[in-house]
Amino acid sequence: MEVVVDPSAVSLRPFRISDADGFLSFAGDEQVTRFLRWKTLASRDEALATIRDVCMPHPWRRAVCVGDRCVGFVSVWPWSGDDRCRADIGYGVAREWWGKGVATRAVRMALSQVFRDFPDVLRIQAFVGMDNKASQRLLEKAGFTREGLLRKYAYLKGTLQDLYLYSFLSTDAVPADQ
Repeated sequence: MEVVVDPSAVSLRPFRISDADGFLSFAGDEQVTRFLRWKTLASRDEALATIRDVCMPHPWRRAVCVGDRCVGFVSVWPWSGDDRCRADIGYGVAREWWGKGVATRAVRMALSQVFRDFPDVLRIQAFVGMDNKASQRLLEKAGFTREGLLRKYAYLKGTLQDLYLYSFLSTDAVPADQ
């Protein structure tokens, strides 16, 4: 039987230096980072440097927490200029939290926060590899619409990938937690 975490235990907050061990639990795991553009971290010092130099100054990167323990991240990159109506989203959680509803809850929470924090953003989009079935399911549970397949769209870890494009509009309803 699949264990689901109580949705009220999941929260988003800005990263802190004290999150280094939790950060390393997912950023140091090749099974988690294989679908991400960043390299797998090898040490606590790398985790500290990434939190300090990348996460903290990022325009919208949040720690996904269960209780107050950092177990993952959600990042949103708002575009600018004539493209300010959209933002890209990415996420990941430590393997021990896979299949427990943590990442789905975190993405749902991020949606309303991002639309509030960036009033010009009307569309949040995600790009997902064809072989990343878990992320496809997560986005669909979070209310995203799969718009299509982008063939030979981007390199990931040196391999040219076909990616599905998903979107969520500010007028879409965020599904309730189950």
